[in-house]
Amino acid sequence: MNFKLTCLLLLLMLGINISLFAQGQGIDKVGTTSFQFLKVMPDARSTALGEAYTSVVNTSEAVFWNPAALTRVENIDVASSYTDWLLDISHLSIAAAYSIDNWGTIGFQAVLTDIGEIEETRVDHLYRDENQGTYNPGLTGNTVRPGSMVFGLSFARRLTDKFSFGLTVKYAREDLVVQSASSFIFDGGVLFQTGFNSLTLSAVLRHFGPQITYFDKSYPLPQTFTLGLSGYLISPESSFLMDSESNTLLLSYDLSQPRDYSQQHHLGMEYAFREILFLRAGYKLNFDEEGLTYGFGIAYSGIRVDYSYNDFGEYLNAVHRFSVGFGLN
Repeated sequence: MNFKLTCLLLLLMLGINISLFAQGQGIDKVGTTSFQFLKVMPDARSTALGEAYTSVVNTSEAVFWNPAALTRVENIDVASSYTDWLLDISHLSIAAAYSIDNWGTIGFQAVLTDIGEIEETRVDHLYRDENQGTYNPGLTGNTVRPGSMVFGLSFARRLTDKFSFGLTVKYAREDLVVQSASSFIFDGGVLFQTGFNSLTLSAVLRHFGPQITYFDKSYPLPQTFTLGLSGYLISPESSFLMDSESNTLLLSYDLSQPRDYSQQHHLGMEYAFREILFLRAGYKLNFDEEGLTYGFGIAYSGIRVDYSYNDFGEYLNAVHRFSVGFGLN
């Protein structure tokens, strides 16, 4: 059995084991994993496509999704994203990739989470005076600023013109003021261009590592295994429906098995006109609040600008993401 097939089978077998482990756990395990900030995906194109992206990504942002896809970067690519998250929380990310001839592709990632300042309260500062009508809910006058960060390095290499693999090691740290925790975490992925029209397959394991301990309790990482596929219904060549020099229409699907939830489905569609203007939409199934996603992008002379909108239901505000990237071929 050749090496590329062995790698693919090993990763698929690992994913099946994870799925069997998570089966029956389902929503009873919601909120039982640590480092929840790792679940917030940063870039606008992927989230506009409903996060059906592991077989689609072709820029330095592959460091967040599937390190094997870094082999699609031909020279240098750099990207940065800003996420206006829930409850005034924001995420800033940076990704970079550099392809080295006849060797492989190196990737770098950094994600910073800003929760903002929180006013400190203490029980011994509670005060109420009914006569004077004064009340202090425990405010001390001090503020705290929790947050988290991730830094990582990736390596990807083509084994053939159709098969690639990639690995990521990242250092994550979460500061909860009263205590902090950190760990080295690993991602691994494969990418297979089948040769059947434009059909592409992917398999990715993210957030593999040790349990995280807070005080005297330990919690597992939000480990996730994802299988993806994508293809062009319309494209200049190798399309499933029709060839067009000016228009492309991409469909993508990801099946994810998180450690703390039942299986989740991601659907995405992207229309592009002359690879300049991009319109995107997606849908996420079996999520508590998330569902519809959409966005757009503009690319010209190697520079790209993207935006995405993520609906979070009736009780939470929508999430907006903005990305800027530059690729040098």
